[in-house]
Amino acid sequence: MNKGKIGIFDSGVGGLTVVRAVNKLLPGESVVYFGDTARVPYGSKSPETVIRFSMEDAEFLIGKEIKLLVVACNTASSVSLPALREFAEVPVTGVIIPGARTAAEVTKSGVVGVIGTLGTISSGAYQKSLKSFDSVSRVIAQPTPLLVPLVEEGWLDHRITEMVLREYTAPLISEGIDTLVLGCTHYPLLKNALSKVLVEDIRLVDSAESTAVEVASILDRKDIRSDNIHGENSFYVSDIPLKFQEIAQRFLGKAVPLVTQIEVGELH
Repeated sequence: MNKGKIGIFDSGVGGLTVVRAVNKLLPGESVVYFGDTARVPYGSKSPETVIRFSMEDAEFLIGKEIKLLVVACNTASSVSLPALREFAEVPVTGVIIPGARTAAEVTKSGVVGVIGTLGTISSGAYQKSLKSFDSVSRVIAQPTPLLVPLVEEGWLDHRITEMVLREYTAPLISEGIDTLVLGCTHYPLLKNALSKVLVEDIRLVDSAESTAVEVASILDRKDIRSDNIHGENSFYVSDIPLKFQEIAQRFLGKAVPLVTQIEVGELH
């Protein structure tokens, strides 16, 4: 198991922030990533469809001899984890509970904000998870649907992005949040822009970083950490590999090796 890879899947490119966080925290681990770019987004699909897609994504990664599965898609994390844990013989973790746990640990006032896609916010998954911690008294959730296209366009420090962020965060600031959960895997790329529009004492919780910490904890608990010095990343997508490669290099801040396209039908 120590030689196995960490499998990470997302509906598209957002989960690459989890890859980046895992690479930084666990440089000896090899990662195999699958982006279901042919069927993105998952947020607008029914829970039944998201579970089916997630099972197919997991089946593909398990075939790559992984030792741990990370569901880097917030929508899939909100509905698919029970089915995936029943299906997979390896440990499975998502991105929602690690992010919520970190927010619960750092909040002082107990008033926590969360931003995410419309699908993630309307699922109530972050709200439910945050409220399960005693230190969280109120959760203010704000859907922020314009942010994913801005990130994928590379407009991370653009004045339009700053204007959109000001509009989205104004209600959260007025409600007195002291902690903000970035409830979408695209959003860590907006941390610099967010720091310009938020009040200084609001703490940002990067769910990608929290997930990497959770991955390290599981590897240690199961005693399956790699003893390699340098791991390798491999990337698979179900559509548009060249576009994925371009965005991936922006997300990871380094050159991305060959991206392999697979037919979704081959996942069965």
